[in-house]
Amino acid sequence: MDMLSDVVAFMRCGRPTSARISRRAPWGVSFRAAPGSAGFQVVLRGSCWLLRPDGEPVPLSVGDVVFLPHGEPFGLADDPARPLAESDCDPHSELFASAAFGGAGAETVILSCGYRLDLDRTHPILGSLPGVIHLPSTLGSHPELRAAVELLAAEIDNPRPGTDTVVSSLLEMLQLYVLRAYIETQDEPCTLSGWAAALADPGVGRALDAIHRDPTRRWTVESLGAHAGMSRAGFARRFTGLVGQPPLAYLTWWRLMSGARMLRESDASVAEVAERVGYGSEFAFGNAFKREFGVAPGRYRRQVAAV
Repeated sequence: MDMLSDVVAFMRCGRPTSARISRRAPWGVSFRAAPGSAGFQVVLRGSCWLLRPDGEPVPLSVGDVVFLPHGEPFGLADDPARPLAESDCDPHSELFASAAFGGAGAETVILSCGYRLDLDRTHPILGSLPGVIHLPSTLGSHPELRAAVELLAAEIDNPRPGTDTVVSSLLEMLQLYVLRAYIETQDEPCTLSGWAAALADPGVGRALDAIHRDPTRRWTVESLGAHAGMSRAGFARRFTGLVGQPPLAYLTWWRLMSGARMLRESDASVAEVAERVGYGSEFAFGNAFKREFGVAPGRYRRQVAAV
């Protein structure tokens, strides 16, 4: 898998949820903090305001997408001065749902989507994201994102045979498109920082993609640097500065995270997992795994199964 697809699949756990919510003015609703969750709010009809405890109100219009990667508290209202009633909806109740609330005024329709995240195995790219990512609707911008939103809304409005699979797939696409759009809409690469800069950097981005596409390869700093089109020393400095750890340290970490996922989600033996993530022996994999997770692979699998 490529870098971004790998990261999205790695972070998420459980089943995504979505709902098409119609609200008529006057209305205002607040949502509690939800650690271990990430969510989207997409305006399908009308307009409203995004309200945050530590920021100015943000006007939202049709087609605007708001991504909250850390489950921070927020509010939505037809007017920024409107008192907010706390939402009593369970954000993780259904794969797809529809509901209507509010008075008799102007209607706003919002597509609300949520994901559960395993905070013990989140990729560092998630921590590098701001608390709120607002992608305004601009004519001609991010056509794939707009198409995914329209398809998702249509499936929720009119469920048919196969809708469960379609909605789950579209929610995964939506998360990828939002992350891609966020990276593409930042300022010039020289002003970026952290993982956004790493993914936008041509050389480091190619090296990260190579690691994720072929983690079992016997990569060296020299071979990764050659893949990035950079000298060994220059590549090592730039990779470490942007990613926060040296190239081979990241490679080792990703192999172990991938191995842990295989232990959780497959019946492969520890020896098979070791081979699939690039270790020459079960013993070497076991030692590295225990340094990272504090337990041997077999015990880790049993602990996860018991939860």
